[in-house]
Amino acid sequence: MKKPSIRLLPLLLAATVLPALAAPSEAPYAVAARHALGGPGGWDYLSLDAAAHRLYIARDDRVMVMDTASGKLAGEVAGMQHAHGVALSPSTHEAFVSSGRGDEVTVFDTQTLKVTRHIAVSGKNPDAILFDSASGHLLTMNGRSNNLSVIDAQAGKELSTVALPGRPEFAVADGNGLLYLNLEDKNALARVDLKAGKVTAVWAMAPCDGPTGLALDAAHGRLFSVCDNGWLIVTDAHDGHQVAKVEMGKGPDAVIYDAARHTVLGSAGEDGVLSVVAQDDADHYRLLGNLPTQKSARTMVLDPSTHEVYLAAATASGKGKPVEGFQVLVAAPH
Repeated sequence: MKKPSIRLLPLLLAATVLPALAAPSEAPYAVAARHALGGPGGWDYLSLDAAAHRLYIARDDRVMVMDTASGKLAGEVAGMQHAHGVALSPSTHEAFVSSGRGDEVTVFDTQTLKVTRHIAVSGKNPDAILFDSASGHLLTMNGRSNNLSVIDAQAGKELSTVALPGRPEFAVADGNGLLYLNLEDKNALARVDLKAGKVTAVWAMAPCDGPTGLALDAAHGRLFSVCDNGWLIVTDAHDGHQVAKVEMGKGPDAVIYDAARHTVLGSAGEDGVLSVVAQDDADHYRLLGNLPTQKSARTMVLDPSTHEVYLAAATASGKGKPVEGFQVLVAAPH
């Protein structure tokens, strides 16, 4: 995710829902529920096990687990050192947490919510974390060492690292041995050949400034990057040319491609909106509207079965200051 100095700017909100870029009626989504969870600490990525009705929220020194059926807290897993993200392995009932300050991946059992082991990584500040389905390897994007770690999750050890030409943000794997990732400090998108263990292309994304969230339309070979200055950039995954750019809310930290609805969603924490972009075809995109959510609602995850979006936010937060009013919002299509 974005470095804390950018991401955790002070937020003092006068109301739960703040003015936004467009009226709710202009976006084909509505906030259907708000689940108050409370608790101290900042937050980062959200991960969802839809079949088990469990939402996992990285909350700095722990992972918070919410029952999506009830909206209640199902439990917490303590012992993290600045948790960033959670990669899930439902078949083994395991969750893998990137623990940034510990330079490790913490593993816990999703049934007992007990920590089972720790996997050291040589990179500094492991942040985004995901599985590569082609190899089965676990990958972490290491924000302070400009590299990524390739991990054998079953054996519990780092296999190798890949040097990157900038600070990595979110990443997506295409299932065929290629990884794409945003380079936040270079305003660029990189392609990595995981089998060869090297970067094979770097593509500029002007007018993007500070790319964070990234999503992939595998069927059409399209990559979606959201940028801190309020742009959605669409890139051809094959040759890196810019397909389209769409203005959206500012301060996003996540983007989702809903293939069934042909929709791109960006959670803009600075403006407090969920930007909804229609994909008319592989090369044409248009903003449908901006649903008011809440200031600081910058990370999110999609339930592909219901098409509901879960977003995390707080009524007040800031670097070195207590978080107040932490909650999960549910945005549903209508």
